[in-house]
Amino acid sequence: MKKALLVLVAAVAAFVLYLWWGLPARSDVQVLAQKNPGRTAVMLQREREAKAAGRKAGHSQAWVPLARVSRHVIHALLSAEDQKFFGHEGVDWEAVRESYEANRKAGRFARGGSTITQQLAKNLYFSTHKSLVRKVRELLVSRWLEQDLTKARILELYLNVIEWGDGVYGCEAAARRYYGKPCAALDEAEAAGLVAMIPNPRRINPRVNAARHARAQRRVLWLMAHAGYLKNTRLGSEPPPPPEPVEEDEPPPVGPEAVEPSPVEPEAAATPSAEPVPTEPPPPVEPSVAPSREPEPTPTATPPPAGAPPGLRVGRPPTLQRDPEAHGHREGVGVRIEVLLEPVVVPALEA
Repeated sequence: MKKALLVLVAAVAAFVLYLWWGLPARSDVQVLAQKNPGRTAVMLQREREAKAAGRKAGHSQAWVPLARVSRHVIHALLSAEDQKFFGHEGVDWEAVRESYEANRKAGRFARGGSTITQQLAKNLYFSTHKSLVRKVRELLVSRWLEQDLTKARILELYLNVIEWGDGVYGCEAAARRYYGKPCAALDEAEAAGLVAMIPNPRRINPRVNAARHARAQRRVLWLMAHAGYLKNTRLGSEPPPPPEPVEEDEPPPVGPEAVEPSPVEPEAAATPSAEPVPTEPPPPVEPSVAPSREPEPTPTATPPPAGAPPGLRVGRPPTLQRDPEAHGHREGVGVRIEVLLEPVVVPALEA
């Protein structure tokens, strides 16, 4: 009995050391408050995968401050990826529980419950390969990020480093790649189109599978409408579109029709005022909703929420309330987001 207990203690200690050994230094996380990261772990992973496949890895990225990101992109991101972003400290434990139940029933990693902060931790320091060890490390780093950085800085880092296609990183490079314009100029439908790609950007991609991308885009628009960011649409009367089935570790598409052109470094695209010069026009993506041409209502004079990005107008104080008519991107009762600006008035959506 005593020997078995010693073996158990030794195994636990070895596991803890193994977990700790794979974590970044806390100082590396703290410095992100002032310094932008270089190549992330996911970028390096994609470079290794490309080398193993015998091809050159592309890298297209142009850093932009949060003030030069379309507010519609922020709305779409919060609605689709993390409705409780301003209310949690890095982990949405309810989503973790729901994810565990779904994965237990499926007998595999079938569903994620990661917050924006957890996704950022994964991109910066780990990989897309799913494992219990990675998830535990991700949880720890997420707490560090929330303790050391503001919510606005977490959003800015996330929107500049995550993958948006084969060799495309960050919302600025993605906006120019798929819509031929800077991220600051994206409308509601285009913002939904970008955010729709996040779960698996190399497959839910307008250049790889336009129909699949359009379905995912419509789901994001539905979530935006039910979060209060879109009005005067017919989305509210529709049932929630189902999420697209994805697997993080899916290999990139194969075949000539599924390969994106190799991206190039957008040095001239670093400034949003510069006109993009695409080598070829992006394929048409039917928007699910037209941009508003009506004047936007004047927001009330209220202070911005804690952690809200600077320079953005705020129409309501930051509150999270249960809304029986809202449905989050995960099953269960949704949460109506009342942070970051007033809702957008959009003309009626055609079926």
